[in-house]
Amino acid sequence: MTDKFSVIFSKNTAIKANIHLGISIAKPKFNFDSVNYMKFLEFSDIIEEGPDFIPLLSSEDEDRMNSEKFPEVLPILPVRNTVLFPGVVIPITVGRDKSINLIKEANAGDKIIGVISQKDQKVEEPNIENLYSIGTIARIIKMLKMPDGSTTVIIQGKRKFRLLDIVETEPYFKGLVDDIVEKVPTKRDKKFSAAVNSIKDLAVKIIKNSPDIPTEATVAINNIDSPNFLMNFISSNMNINVAQKQEILEQPNVMERATLTLKNLTKELQMLEMKNEIQSKVKTDIDQQQREYFLHQQMKTIQEELGGNPVEQEIEEMRIKAKEKKWTKKVAEIFEKELNKLQRMNQSGVEYSVQLNYLQVILELPWGEFTKDKFDLKKAQRILDRDHYGLEKVKDRIIEHLAVLKLKGDMKSPIICLEGPPGVGKTSLGKSIAEALGRKYVRASLGGLRDEAEIRGHRKTYIGAMPGRIIQNLRKAESSNPVFILDEIDKVGSDFHGDPSSALLEVLDPEQNDTFYDNFVEVDYDLSKVMFIATANNLGNVHPALRDRMEIINVSGYTVEEKIQIAKKHLLPKQIKTHGLQKDHINLSNKVLEAVIEGYTRESGVRTLEKRIAALVRKVAKKVAIGESNHPNIKITELQELLGPGITKDKYSDNSVAGVVTGLAWTSVGGDILFIESSITKGKGKLTLTGNLGDVMKESAILALEFLKAHSSKIGLNQEIFDQYNVHIHVPEGATPKDGPSAGITMLTSLASLFSQRKVKKNLAMTGEITLRGSVLPVGGIKEKILAAKRAGIKEIILCADNEKDVLEIPEKYLAGLKFHYVTKMDEVLDLALLKEKVANPIKLN
Repeated sequence: MTDKFSVIFSKNTAIKANIHLGISIAKPKFNFDSVNYMKFLEFSDIIEEGPDFIPLLSSEDEDRMNSEKFPEVLPILPVRNTVLFPGVVIPITVGRDKSINLIKEANAGDKIIGVISQKDQKVEEPNIENLYSIGTIARIIKMLKMPDGSTTVIIQGKRKFRLLDIVETEPYFKGLVDDIVEKVPTKRDKKFSAAVNSIKDLAVKIIKNSPDIPTEATVAINNIDSPNFLMNFISSNMNINVAQKQEILEQPNVMERATLTLKNLTKELQMLEMKNEIQSKVKTDIDQQQREYFLHQQMKTIQEELGGNPVEQEIEEMRIKAKEKKWTKKVAEIFEKELNKLQRMNQSGVEYSVQLNYLQVILELPWGEFTKDKFDLKKAQRILDRDHYGLEKVKDRIIEHLAVLKLKGDMKSPIICLEGPPGVGKTSLGKSIAEALGRKYVRASLGGLRDEAEIRGHRKTYIGAMPGRIIQNLRKAESSNPVFILDEIDKVGSDFHGDPSSALLEVLDPEQNDTFYDNFVEVDYDLSKVMFIATANNLGNVHPALRDRMEIINVSGYTVEEKIQIAKKHLLPKQIKTHGLQKDHINLSNKVLEAVIEGYTRESGVRTLEKRIAALVRKVAKKVAIGESNHPNIKITELQELLGPGITKDKYSDNSVAGVVTGLAWTSVGGDILFIESSITKGKGKLTLTGNLGDVMKESAILALEFLKAHSSKIGLNQEIFDQYNVHIHVPEGATPKDGPSAGITMLTSLASLFSQRKVKKNLAMTGEITLRGSVLPVGGIKEKILAAKRAGIKEIILCADNEKDVLEIPEKYLAGLKFHYVTKMDEVLDLALLKEKVANPIKLN
């Protein structure tokens, strides 16, 4: 029979041809399985010893097979995970008792059985309802006892049958069957021939594209001349499930079966091409990684020969440093875990540098490292007094903290906020405090900060990630209890990156900051021993919850006398040293310094004053450098030549014009005076406001006018007079924005003077908020306003009675020459401010 085969191929070719599309025929479920493949190799070795070969059917063999007669009742072998097609040879491992009995008896007899697939693969004892109706008559070629004790039978399909009924169930199934003889189209049928050729071409392409199928399988495919067997052979080995194979087997129309086979092959080829494309890309990446790995291994070997691997040495050094750290057991465990992870990483990978950076940060943080506080309170007081003139409240608070620390031995550091105008020494005070306490000093500028990650840090998984500013500065300070200045805390912003103010809540809360969590460090850090000192110019811009967590200490502006002392003790010696001069090269008397302060500065602090002193020192340095004669005592008359023309300051003007009143204002650079001017013209009672006023200030003007209308009799006017004149209120320096309620009583006095044409008391200024009921309310910035009034030559000041406590906090020496009037009602303001005397040439109101 074998001499008629067009191609006879040996065991290995048969195995490889039947392991088609990654499928082991030892386990017809089409996923390649190494265990079943080994079983099949065992079975194939046994075949090689015998005379049988696995044949490829020719058309004549197929015709002869179709003409064979088979009995009407056949032993039925239910199989799982596979479908047997006519002409195809497959091995089947049998394990059920009924199946083993069937194979033994059939093998001893005519070797003819009926093979039919189960619908549900999980059923152990199937009945007729669990079996498909179409199966394949098969002939047993060989029965083998495998080394593992199982029985494997090699069978070849003959032709299809239909199962009509099960006639016996013991000792195995026997069924009544009906032969199915198919009519195959002839080679003249062009459509069928084209479909068969397409199937063959696709099968060959799949074999070429699949690395798991040997090229010998192409020879087998090309040498099959029977179209029907070609479809059966390919269908048997396709990577599809049992239900799909059964559908192909049951298809009665051969042309339809060809179309169905072609459809499945096309899908298989597409999946294979996609898989190969993905594997090709992955292989390129893996090859590059393997190349780098081998190079690194070679480098490692060379380095070890030369005296050790530097990476391993670095890791070992980190491990030694870690043992010296005073961190908790939890932190030590986390560090060791992350260090072990670093050892397993590829040194050329991005993750390695990220992990190394993280461990270095953890290692460099001052875990449990503190500087020893100095408890010499008198020396601390001397240091604070040496570096800063005034600021008594701040100094007292620091000394109090030191005293409690000395008595108790351990306590949480205070969180202080110094609020005041620019240039009064808020930031520089931090250095003095650090020196007085014997602590390290660090400073973080928060001005313009908008990203929450600047405080909490970035996740370490990001490239270029780093800890937040808090952790970075502690790392720089090398101490866990420094004096930490949070500069310009009122300038913190917020946007889509988050709100840094909210992140600062945890930092500045004594009840929470002992477990501060930084996103980069990912371990709680104790900030409770850090002395945080925040600085701000305007607390109104600070988050209310953040403000509540801090101890607010107001650092108000300096008086002229204080500025003179600061200039003599600090600013002038500093500039002399900076410019390389000697003390005898320049001398500034108190009168000269006062002239510089009054004529060339306009501030609460001393920043501009320092610039003016630096300008004078430079003039002297120039003369000394070029050898010109120089007299050290600078005179007031020389200031204009040396510094140029001074600034024009608002001074009190006389009271000769009705409607002009002096008010007091607070600005970001300290206090100032401002004039409220009002005028009337014939009209219908319209009120006009100019001078770049804010909404609150405009409302104060409206309130003042309405109160005056309601109490017109107080100034001897009829109420109708207000409807006959338009009122214009102006506040000079229109380019400067102005707002706030503190000009309320000033506007009221201005309007009362205007309508009554009475003079306002000389050298009088005032500040206070008004209400529609006639009450006067307290305002802020009293010290700055009082200092501004004194600079302007004011002698008397009207304030709300509730502001008396603010005046009492100011040293007496700064209040000399000033008289205060405390009021609660607007009537009192008018009684104090307006004289009985009329202005010259008063306007007559009809």
